[in-house]
Amino acid sequence: MPPVSQLVLASASPRRRSLLEQLGIPLCIDPAHLDENARAGESAERYVIRLAVEKATAVQARHPGATVLAADTSVVLEGRILGKPATAEEALEMLRALNGRTHEVMTAVAVAGVGARRVTASVTFAATTEEALRWYVSTGEPMDKAGAYAVQGIGGFLVEHIEGSHSAVVGLPLVETLALLREAGYILPWEQR
Repeated sequence: MPPVSQLVLASASPRRRSLLEQLGIPLCIDPAHLDENARAGESAERYVIRLAVEKATAVQARHPGATVLAADTSVVLEGRILGKPATAEEALEMLRALNGRTHEVMTAVAVAGVGARRVTASVTFAATTEEALRWYVSTGEPMDKAGAYAVQGIGGFLVEHIEGSHSAVVGLPLVETLALLREAGYILPWEQR
């Protein structure tokens, strides 16, 4: 059996790291630091794929011979990408826009030199009060999250229904990630002998 290559996660996301570690996959963290702004006229679908591929490619240059995995997640409401809020007021505006409505969460995952896949899930927020939204913002959790919420954290109280991949909403679609790793020749823990 060939040796297992090193897996490098090109992300600082503790959620992505946790999902992989729960599967017993050893990894090293080396975030890509790129301009994450959407290009003029770029669709959300193209945006998440482009960023995931660019992150994986940028980090691959620093880790020749390693398997480099990257991902990008966007919250999309009526075609508009809701990124990470810069201020508490911006977080509150995003949450008000999502309140009581259904939106899409698009996550793309890429392995350098292999390819990328995009997964879209529909997320429905329960209708909640302004006080609840303000309280949630005051916890600080929304500040580094696309769309200003974390389904796996405190923000789970806002979510009424998810249609599609829960792990994609968290930030790393596991089925697609494992398929790409296998395609790259990465040997998963349960395949090692």
